[in-house]
Amino acid sequence: MVEIEHLTKSYGTQNAVDDISFVAGKGEIVGFLGPNGAGKSTTMKIATGYLPPTAGTVRVAGFDVLTNSLDVRRHVGYLPEHNPLYLDMYVHEYLEFIGAVHGLRGRDLRTRVAELVRRVGLSREQNKQIGALSKGYRQRVGLAQALLHDPDVLILDEPTTGLDPNQILEIRQLIREVGENKTVIFSTHILPEVTALCSRVLIISRGKLVADSLVAELAARAAGETVVRAEFEGAVDTAKLAQLPNVRHVELAPDGAVLLRTAPGTDVRAAVSRLAGQEGWILLGLRQEQQSLEAVFGELTK
Repeated sequence: MVEIEHLTKSYGTQNAVDDISFVAGKGEIVGFLGPNGAGKSTTMKIATGYLPPTAGTVRVAGFDVLTNSLDVRRHVGYLPEHNPLYLDMYVHEYLEFIGAVHGLRGRDLRTRVAELVRRVGLSREQNKQIGALSKGYRQRVGLAQALLHDPDVLILDEPTTGLDPNQILEIRQLIREVGENKTVIFSTHILPEVTALCSRVLIISRGKLVADSLVAELAARAAGETVVRAEFEGAVDTAKLAQLPNVRHVELAPDGAVLLRTAPGTDVRAAVSRLAGQEGWILLGLRQEQQSLEAVFGELTK
């Protein structure tokens, strides 16, 4: 389990992480989303003991990251965003070295390395130097080292970076398998990965947690609203548009178009067209689009 309570990390006057709290339990795969610079990697580094918090409490597998840092590291597997590897070592040699650091010896070490090499798809590459591997295979080596000591908690920062579509599917399946009896938190910019892997999603923006929701709830939110995009020549009275039946909210898009958020299953385009004719507005374009998860994400983080 990972327990974070009122976590803050400050650099001078700027809060990279600003008073966030959440709990991730055993058997849960949690997607951690946010724009670049939102605070995802900082939160993960604190949870793994690489950075100290400015304020708040972080417990991993029951151990406090400040007072029991070594115990935290024994129970957590971590794949950072920028995967640090010894490029002059061979894959098999590197994994045996990491296993020895975690206290594995002899037959147990050799058996565990062989198992991980097979599970992450490194069998054909295990006798190569890491520096000779593609970025995708280096990611696999990083994932193998994170899993090597069979940790209770797995924290993965952009784990599928550099993988081709087939490799992504394989790594997703591996994460599903290990997530059955571990706590898995992984960050990504790829929303389909969240829907494919996670039951729950955390969204962080400018250091603040702006959503902690089941993926199904976010999907229902996306499906539960329709957006009509209207383009006019010149300014129009948005208050009159907001008074149309079934219109919930009216806002201006960055490009000047008017967005009308409407009740699901309704179509207000005819009403917009009639109102434009009555008011003498020149209507340049009018289309209806379903709200998507990407739009919900953009709305929460804008």
